[in-house]
Amino acid sequence: MKYDLEHDNLIQVCKNASYDELAILSEEIREFLVEKVSKTGGHLASNLGIVELSIALTRVYDMPRDKIIYDVGHQAYVHKILTGRASRFDSLRQYKGLSGFPKSRESEYDAYDTGHSSTSISAAYGMALARDLKGEDNEIVAVIGDGSMTGGLAFEALNNIGARQTNVKIILNDNGMSISHNVGASSKYLAKIRSSEVYDKTKLSVKSMLHSVPLVGDAIKDGIKNSKENIKHSMLGEQGHLFEDLGITYLGPVDGYNIRDMVDVIKAANMIDGPTLIHVITKKGKGYEWAEKYPRKFHGIGPFDIATGNTLSSSVAPTFSEVFGNKINQIAALNKNVVAIAAAMGTATGLLSFWGDHPDRYYDVGIAEEHAVVTAAGLAKQGYIPVVAIYSSFLQRSFDFIIQDVALQDLHVIFAVDRAGLVGNDGETHHGVFDIAYLNMIPRMTVLAPANGPQLEEMLDYAVNIEGPVAIRYPRGTSAITDSRLKPFNGSNIEITSGKDITILSVGNMLEEAMSAAAILREDGYSVGITDVAVIKPLDNSWHDLESKLVVTIEDGVISGGFGSAFNDEYKNDDFDIINIGIPDRFIGHGKVSELREECGIDGKSIARKVKAYLERKA
Repeated sequence: MKYDLEHDNLIQVCKNASYDELAILSEEIREFLVEKVSKTGGHLASNLGIVELSIALTRVYDMPRDKIIYDVGHQAYVHKILTGRASRFDSLRQYKGLSGFPKSRESEYDAYDTGHSSTSISAAYGMALARDLKGEDNEIVAVIGDGSMTGGLAFEALNNIGARQTNVKIILNDNGMSISHNVGASSKYLAKIRSSEVYDKTKLSVKSMLHSVPLVGDAIKDGIKNSKENIKHSMLGEQGHLFEDLGITYLGPVDGYNIRDMVDVIKAANMIDGPTLIHVITKKGKGYEWAEKYPRKFHGIGPFDIATGNTLSSSVAPTFSEVFGNKINQIAALNKNVVAIAAAMGTATGLLSFWGDHPDRYYDVGIAEEHAVVTAAGLAKQGYIPVVAIYSSFLQRSFDFIIQDVALQDLHVIFAVDRAGLVGNDGETHHGVFDIAYLNMIPRMTVLAPANGPQLEEMLDYAVNIEGPVAIRYPRGTSAITDSRLKPFNGSNIEITSGKDITILSVGNMLEEAMSAAAILREDGYSVGITDVAVIKPLDNSWHDLESKLVVTIEDGVISGGFGSAFNDEYKNDDFDIINIGIPDRFIGHGKVSELREECGIDGKSIARKVKAYLERKA
């Protein structure tokens, strides 16, 4: 290897090395990424595709003075390597280790914390406005993928930037795909541009030719400048050149693996005093056979075998997402009114079989969660039963529309709230710890939480056959649970055991932690009962008859506004004491779910310790 990625000053290498040497650096970074991510897991395909682009950006821009904002940020691994963090990659996405996303507290080179899509252009616009107010002259750059461009927020930002002519540079990293297939007119538009390089090549050739014509060349060039719109529309068809129509200078498409060309185009963009978009064509998974062949699998992957590309996971039980997808597909086969809606995450949420068997009733709206919810409202208004599958963390974006368009009209929309609770290695931006709180406050909403896969199936049957909006929240990962002794779900909570001293009310997938805590407390002589809280809302009013001296609520959501808060409001005047245990009032970092539960004090041992400490103080 030519470079020591963990110790060399790679920023200076990017700025001073020859282009041949940078080609070597690119390949060594790819080898490094495959080796490290195969051990820690992470977002591999997107990072393999953006190596040369990241090097070109580092060569041209003076970070941290110039600000580079990576949309979503899962493709910022290369940026982290180039800015001095390669030596920490063994801790990537591990507890207390290097984050898988940009974090300004981690490095001054991370200009903005990202994690959700379509935000980079808006953030860049705000930072550029601040720069202009201060009278500074640094560059502000947003790097956004074509998948993120399906999000409406990106176009709201483009509209503002173009209208105000704010000097922001936008790098459109176009690899032709998101986690699921790109959908919509914007995706088709970019595909059309990819095949229309003749426009830009012709434009540059004509300018060069006319400039060389003695005496009259510049005059002719100035004359046809006013006809650019006609040329543009004739070359690209009726859609025209969207970005330039918005007032943003468009440069490209550019080969995302030719560093010299990218550097030249970026420098040319910097000479334009106004908003400029550079369209770079890349390929997800570039340079690693299995990631190129299966880019969706390697978008976000756990530890894997480099030679075969096979993941090293030992779990054989289906995930909650798989259980959901298989069950809703079966329901749809029997009920022609059931339709499914995804927001660019159809495969990840388990809807692949539904799409295959019922393509006419499957709708992927792209990275547009708000649009997904309102589309569901329209379908429900016409008598269909839409099932909207969205990650808990991403459903937050749709909060207003869940209230105004679904609940206010009491529409029968089912929200499959995937990745609820602590999700692990993706950290703060992806933990689904707020859904209980923000759904619990909405009138007419039914909120369910399965403890295992079979209960999720029973809840889906139940949700399809009741009225009004229903949210079913379930975690990432395996749907198995040991020794649950759960009765079939019929719309009520399920008492597993009763206890005279303590009753633990366990929300959804916290049941194993509840069992663990109960076992520890029983060893100390306490009589402990456990109830599976399968129905979070409406709140069960039958607990006024509990004979326990202490009731402990446990949930993998925030304490404030959660199930425990609602329980306190209803039962605060009863004859038992109450302890609420859940996610503390702060943002939780990344790590294994077991590590994060221990940190938050919601694992079995911590729950038992808190209960014993309370009872000892009480005694």
